[in-house]
Amino acid sequence: MRLHRNLVFATIDALSDIFNEGNYADKVIEKTLKRDKRWGSRDRSFIAETVYEIVRWKRLYTEIAEVKAPYSRENLFRVFAVWATLRGVTLPDWKQIEPTPSRKIKGKFDELSKIRKYKESIPDWMDELGMKELGEKVWEKEIHALNEQAPVVLRVNTLNTTRDNLRSVLNDEGIKAEPVKGYPYALQLEERSNVFKTEAFKKGFFEVQDANSQLVAEFLDVKPGMRVVDTCAGAGGKTLHIAALMENKGQIIATDIYENKLKELKRRAKRAHAHNIDPRAIESTKVIKKLYGTADRVLIDAPCSGLGVLSRNPDAKWKLQPEFIEKIKKTQAEILNTHSRIVKDGGKLVYATCSILPSENQEQVEKFLASEHGKDFKLVKDKKLLSSESGYDGFYMALLQKN
Repeated sequence: MRLHRNLVFATIDALSDIFNEGNYADKVIEKTLKRDKRWGSRDRSFIAETVYEIVRWKRLYTEIAEVKAPYSRENLFRVFAVWATLRGVTLPDWKQIEPTPSRKIKGKFDELSKIRKYKESIPDWMDELGMKELGEKVWEKEIHALNEQAPVVLRVNTLNTTRDNLRSVLNDEGIKAEPVKGYPYALQLEERSNVFKTEAFKKGFFEVQDANSQLVAEFLDVKPGMRVVDTCAGAGGKTLHIAALMENKGQIIATDIYENKLKELKRRAKRAHAHNIDPRAIESTKVIKKLYGTADRVLIDAPCSGLGVLSRNPDAKWKLQPEFIEKIKKTQAEILNTHSRIVKDGGKLVYATCSILPSENQEQVEKFLASEHGKDFKLVKDKKLLSSESGYDGFYMALLQKN
């Protein structure tokens, strides 16, 4: 691989934005890729993939490079040199890249690879928490799986097409995708590709959605004609899946505290031809109280640590703090207590997170069922999905029924 100065410099600028300014990797990459219109798809993928790789392995690479935050440009070039050396990339003779001690780098890599927090490049506190909650054997497998690059999975929108037809249409556009066993609406790309430029996307034939995430809407057991409330709808990935499962019949009330996310949901719903979604911003407690006792089904896709989606959000390893996890657990309990009241007698509720921690999952459900608000509910079934077992995001979902 031959390194091009403008691409490497763009990579260094992006890393500085992420590591020193605390900006989110996906937003920084999006902005960086707009810098030069002459860049082709190979150039763009070099920047995006290199930045994500260095973000993912930040602790390991900075330890080998012997640099500490805040990172100067010189520091970041040293980190880049570590990345290149470990990938067998020949470094050019640029003044920014001082002579690189390749043997020393490889020796240090071998040495640090014996210690899990360096080998898997995670903060001490996260390693301790994972061990405590999952046990060493499971945690070791799980954090290793969460450091793999996430595959690109599509969810066919059955309001507009079938899985077989979508696969055929994508094939005509030069994109190969395979069905995923056990996931009836999923197609996985053989190679990474910008699917958002395809005609199939513009026609609303699919959404990009992790395979395990696709199981949540199914778990809710919706039927056409029902009244469903998606209480933390966000930009509506699961809302749109529910609309498809309901065949556009009935009503889905999609609530969220962020109005801008609901605007994005409206745009996506229009493209998907999902006509039974009613987005409502939660401006006060009245919005939720008005819904008490009215829904056949309620989805609580709760805010969480996001530890199950580190493979697609590697910078969360460095932005997440233990205090946030403690705070979010209180929020989860509050949401379960208030939003469960929306379920009518005989109705069902799904509590879901993209976390792998029992304290955010099974333990929250147990506490709820033992509380005053949860005494009228029973656990029908739950599902714990680990990345190390499925190859997809880590998820938890519990189906509860109101007596």
